[in-house]
Amino acid sequence: MNVQVDTPISVPGIGKIIEQRNNKFIKRGFDFKIMVVGASGLGKTTFMNTLFSYHLKDVDHQKPVLEKGKTVEIKEHSFEIKMRLTIVDTPGFGDRVNNDQCWEPIVNYIKKQYEDYLITESSVDRPFHFADKRVHLVLYFIAPTGHSLKPIDIIAMKNISEHANVVPIIAKSDHLTSEERESFKQRIKKEMAFNEIKLYPFDFPNENSVEELALNSKIRSFIPFAVVGSERFVLGNGNNKAGHGRKTRFGIINIEDETHCEFVPLKSFIMETHLQDLIDTTSKLHYENYRRHVLSSEDVK
Repeated sequence: MNVQVDTPISVPGIGKIIEQRNNKFIKRGFDFKIMVVGASGLGKTTFMNTLFSYHLKDVDHQKPVLEKGKTVEIKEHSFEIKMRLTIVDTPGFGDRVNNDQCWEPIVNYIKKQYEDYLITESSVDRPFHFADKRVHLVLYFIAPTGHSLKPIDIIAMKNISEHANVVPIIAKSDHLTSEERESFKQRIKKEMAFNEIKLYPFDFPNENSVEELALNSKIRSFIPFAVVGSERFVLGNGNNKAGHGRKTRFGIINIEDETHCEFVPLKSFIMETHLQDLIDTTSKLHYENYRRHVLSSEDVK
């Protein structure tokens, strides 16, 4: 006899099953790959060090990474920080006189990770667990000009967002006053909407709860996140608390103070509320689109 239950029921011991699953997940670990895209001089390395409270710079960063006339390079740097974290840098992006198609190496790299994953996934003797080298998040750094997005920013984000989760951030936002920052953010929002740039997070009404949809809406209200990166600890004075930040001739910039920048909401968004969703969205949306396109093309042949 088949019985269909339309209302949720409480199953004794279900909490233990969830605990077992979580323990296995923690023991096995997981992969998370972030790609940072933006012109030189926007503090990408410093920001990533700040984001993970870890010194991610290695010897490769000490050497010139772009020779005159070369195109965008792709550099991977892997670290173990409770997860297998990979930072993908893109030195040379936007640094040439002619930046036509400079986003192509980035898109090609993202698609190559999908290709490798599909090959491994489809192999007869595939391993039970294999590394997930797909790009789960692209942080796109925007220069704090206070004016509008550059044409390269618009077309690059539009192309990259077709293949990965893109979150734009205004780098070195302390170069702007509070009024300039807010005006710049609103102008960027309008430009991204006008150019139909698909930014993360995405809503899936059939899967997301009301709380998750509300959280996504809150995250979108921040985008683009206005951030400041600093590995230095500064002592506060007056109403300023001690924390990571920078001393300027105008006072102390505390990156952990939400009135100074949006570093804390961004870190919480990536590391606390949306980490698993970034991985799931990469798999269910972007990789699945790639997989469907490849398999359908093979069927045509």
